[in-house]
Amino acid sequence: MNWLNKLERKFGRFCIPNLMMYVTSTTLVFSLIEMFAGAPIHAWLGFNRDLILQGQVWRLITFLFVDYSGNLLSMVLMLFFYYWIGCRLEYAWGSFQFTLYYLLGTLGAIAVGFLMGWVAPTYLNLSLFLAYATLFPDEEIFFMMFLPLKVKYLAYLDWAIFAAAILFQPLAGKLAAVLALVNFFIFFWPYISGTVRNYFKYRKVRNNFRNQMRRNNVVKGPWDDRR
Repeated sequence: MNWLNKLERKFGRFCIPNLMMYVTSTTLVFSLIEMFAGAPIHAWLGFNRDLILQGQVWRLITFLFVDYSGNLLSMVLMLFFYYWIGCRLEYAWGSFQFTLYYLLGTLGAIAVGFLMGWVAPTYLNLSLFLAYATLFPDEEIFFMMFLPLKVKYLAYLDWAIFAAAILFQPLAGKLAAVLALVNFFIFFWPYISGTVRNYFKYRKVRNNFRNQMRRNNVVKGPWDDRR
C-alpha cells in the first residue's frame, strides 16, 4: 500500500521491533505476580477512565497487559499463540507497519475506554488474528493442540464473535468490537474492495455469458438448471 510505504519512509524509525515479545512477556509477568503473589494487578493497572483523569496515566498503556485469566497452562498457550501471530505479521509487514497496526487498535480500545469508562484489549487481540488469517489463510495450526485446521476456518469463528458482539452485546461491547476492526479495515481495505469488485465482475461476465447462450439457442447447460 502506497500510503503505508510513504509513512514508513518518513517515520520508519518510530517503531518497536519484536513488539509482541514485550506485550506477551509483560503480560505473563503481571499474570504470574497476580496469580502467585495475590497482588491486585487488574485493579492497579487496568483501564479506568476516572482514575486516568485523576492522573494515573500509565493505565493508558498497562491495560494492554492485564487481559488474561484462567489457569496457568491456558494463559501460557494463549500468550504464545499471540506472540507467534505477532511475529508472523511483523515478518510479513515489517516492524513499522506492525507497530502501526497495533497502535491503531490500541487507540481504538482507548477511545472505547473513555466513552464507556472501562475496556480490555480482548478485541484488539482478535483483530491480530484476523490480520494473520487474511495474510496466511491456508496455514494450518493445531486447534485444541491435536486437530489440524486451516487458519481461514478459525477466522470464520473470529468474525462470528465480532458479529455476536455487535448484535447482542451492550453498547460498550458493540463499540469495543467495532473500533477493534478499524485497524483491520484500514490495512486491508484495498484487498477487501478488490475482492468485492472482482466478485461483481465475475457475476456480470457469467450473466452475460448465460444470456448470450440463451440468445443463441445453445443446448441447455447446468447454468440453466432452474425451473
